[in-house]
Amino acid sequence: MSDIYESAANSLGLFNSPCLTKVELRVACKGISDRDALSKPDPCVVIKMQSHGQWLEVDRTEVIRSCLNPTFSKVFTLDFYFEEVQRLRYELYDISSSHNGMREVDCLGAMECTLGQIISQRKFTKALLKQGNTVGKSSIMITAEELTGNNDYVELSFSARKLDDKDFFSKSDPFLEIYRVNDDNTQQLVHRTETVMNNLNPVWKTFKTSLNSLCSGDHERILKCTVWDWDSNGKHDFIGEFQATFKEMRSAMDGRQVTVLTIQFNFFIIIKMHSFLDYIMGGCQIQFTVAIDFTASNGDPRNSCSLHYIHPYQPNEYLKALVAVGEICQDYDSDKMFPAFGFGARIPPDFKVTSLTFIVMGVSTFLNFAGIQGVVEAYQNCLPKIQLYGPTNIAPIIQKVANFASEEMHTKEAMQYFILLILTDGVITDMADTREAIVHASHLPMSVIIVGVGSADFTDMEMLDGDDGILRSPKGEPVLRDIVQFVPFRNFKHASPAALAKSVLAEVPNQVVDYYNSKGIKPKCPSEYESSRTFGH
Repeated sequence: MSDIYESAANSLGLFNSPCLTKVELRVACKGISDRDALSKPDPCVVIKMQSHGQWLEVDRTEVIRSCLNPTFSKVFTLDFYFEEVQRLRYELYDISSSHNGMREVDCLGAMECTLGQIISQRKFTKALLKQGNTVGKSSIMITAEELTGNNDYVELSFSARKLDDKDFFSKSDPFLEIYRVNDDNTQQLVHRTETVMNNLNPVWKTFKTSLNSLCSGDHERILKCTVWDWDSNGKHDFIGEFQATFKEMRSAMDGRQVTVLTIQFNFFIIIKMHSFLDYIMGGCQIQFTVAIDFTASNGDPRNSCSLHYIHPYQPNEYLKALVAVGEICQDYDSDKMFPAFGFGARIPPDFKVTSLTFIVMGVSTFLNFAGIQGVVEAYQNCLPKIQLYGPTNIAPIIQKVANFASEEMHTKEAMQYFILLILTDGVITDMADTREAIVHASHLPMSVIIVGVGSADFTDMEMLDGDDGILRSPKGEPVLRDIVQFVPFRNFKHASPAALAKSVLAEVPNQVVDYYNSKGIKPKCPSEYESSRTFGH
């Protein structure tokens, strides 16, 4: 999209689109185990999504005959919500025909992940498991792309004339494949037509695909069309191919034939507006930081009435909020190492009060913890070793994370966006400094989430959330953009953790886009950051 279109779109507020978007997922498998020495499997992949603890089928691919390394043409389209954990399960089946014409189905393996993991990697590869064990070297790769507009589609109608006859006793059974040539010269299967039996002048069914899927919105992108003679053993005979750009193919609308194929289609021109997924798929990392309130108003952690009491079976509100939000954010951080801070406590060995303390006894250097579970364990381990005290000052932690975000602004290697989760039981005592810190942070790649724990009156905290008005510093300087989301945990006390996470994270995608758009920073192209990463065998 040209800079003129970007400027116009931004001035009209078009970048503030709903957080919900759609993604297209493509599936390929490698190294499928050959169970039968006399024949290869006929693979098919079923995708399921978890809903209320149950796996429900979303859709399934076509069946490819006699293939150990299938690339499926079926495209799965799913709604994506950043603020939710969307758990997916891919099941690979061998669907073969028996002698009586019935289908015999055998599961060859499965893989589970979240939609967030797939999106953050863009190309997500994982081993297939069966009954908890890896199935040889079998693996599945999921490729994700954002569907940038529900109406941005192209309808294509292909036909061919006087194809070569590859069969001795009958005419060829042709089918056609369209590949998009990517920036790194790899080829992405866009569509595979049906097979037209015994016909050298086939007319394939009209099909619809997104312009993004066909050519990534680039009219100069090369498309490769290949025609094959179908064979039941999977060894299809090559008939012919040609390459042309999408722009060149449009000339078919004027009646001109392109090589061996006549192409007719309707198309829509789209303006590319960068979205949250453009940045995430372009390598943007979410840096998640936690800060926990250890002031005396929480109550003695040894007392069951304390907000910090560790019940053997029921997590306290601090843990519920930490896990609910952290489980979402961790999918978008490649190293899964999270800094965790505490404030308002006396810490060993001298038990002096500092404005900013770490959630580890006696440690004076910055530490990261492995995964959300690592933060949970650090929190639980530090409770018996510290003295809850005060005051409830959060400006220092906002300033600390803002320093990291400020350093990121001056680096060009990677894009990082910082999310600070503050868990507190009371109204803060440094409101003026906090307002000043938030106004400063609104100029940085940073968002602040505050969850009020317990039954305190949080009325004054609402002013930090810019939903009802523009937050200003004590000197009157307004925030550049709204970066704070505040919610009292008691509003979600009887709801699922997912409901809390959805409420506090729903604004983050727009906040990310607003920041990068205001700075004129475009997402990187996949070829600039992509690397092969394989998860958990």
